[in-house]
Amino acid sequence: MTTVVRAQDLEALVVGVTLLGSGGGGDTGAFGRMLRRRLGAGELVLRDAADLPGVSVSPIGVVGATSVLMEKLPSGGEFETAVRAVSRWTGADVTALMSLEAGGLNGLTALIAALDLGLPVVDADLMGRALPRLDQFSWAVAGRSLTPCALSEPSGQVIVVDNVDAAGLERAVRSFVAQTGGWAVLALAPTPIEAAAVDAVEGSLTRALALGQAHAALEPGTAPAAVADGLGGRLLGSGRVEEVARHVIADGGAAFGRGSLCVVDSASRAVIRIETENEYLLALVDGTPVVTTPDLLCVLDHRTLQPIAVDGVRAGDEVVVLALPGPTWWRRPDRLLHVAPEAFGLACPPQLLEAS
Repeated sequence: MTTVVRAQDLEALVVGVTLLGSGGGGDTGAFGRMLRRRLGAGELVLRDAADLPGVSVSPIGVVGATSVLMEKLPSGGEFETAVRAVSRWTGADVTALMSLEAGGLNGLTALIAALDLGLPVVDADLMGRALPRLDQFSWAVAGRSLTPCALSEPSGQVIVVDNVDAAGLERAVRSFVAQTGGWAVLALAPTPIEAAAVDAVEGSLTRALALGQAHAALEPGTAPAAVADGLGGRLLGSGRVEEVARHVIADGGAAFGRGSLCVVDSASRAVIRIETENEYLLALVDGTPVVTTPDLLCVLDHRTLQPIAVDGVRAGDEVVVLALPGPTWWRRPDRLLHVAPEAFGLACPPQLLEAS
């Protein structure tokens, strides 16, 4: 099956990748506007891997501090620079692109890059949602190397990284972006599509579009339970955010924001506590864990039903809290341990929604 994305679909796609971000993944609004300008009156076709036999696909996206990225958006040249660099290093042409992650702004970057480079887009990614670390790419979890790869940044600097594991690549990325303005484009090595798809999350961008379309069908004022049903999820509660706590932790030289928020449900007076890092990770209701990563926790503005990011939620907000099923790729036990709460230092076994 192929999915066609036209200008009238972009608002829904932006909301969908934001929902897959589970409160993280960066500000999708600016990239949605970039994509609209690139697409114009044209269209993008999201292609199934099976429909592109023989192509060599490069997963591509933005890494680094998304807050800095909003101050200096990509020109578009960074995508071509990274793709050309990894192609030269490997001696293989890149003939298709896919997203590094479907959640947040990286759900859109591969589409922008594909329009800029005139390449087809594979409807797949390496996370199925937003996650914060490179070792949480599905390729890395499956034991595949993420190198060689190329990094390019706005001033034109480009580096190729090879022969390091995921942790080594994470360190290289941190070092590079720290010296070059806070963000860079990452392009992984061109890989035959048949091999690339084996350990990828397929259909992720089509899912994002479908989520966004379901969201667009909700009328303002829709009852919270109907909102959850409309999006195919589970309502955890709705009410006022009573408390937001944030702090910074250091891990191997990198700083991560940690925090929590508490919502008091208007109907039951139950306390919904959500633990956060870059994304919403764990929800407890009256102290009992009910939903955890890799399922998707979403906090929506009660009035507009727009998703609220982890760093955007404030005490006093009236919100709807719901959970959506995460990618089925992560449900296998050997994969789940890489994205369960323990992977983020939270002493809680995974609590997943029933598989549909």
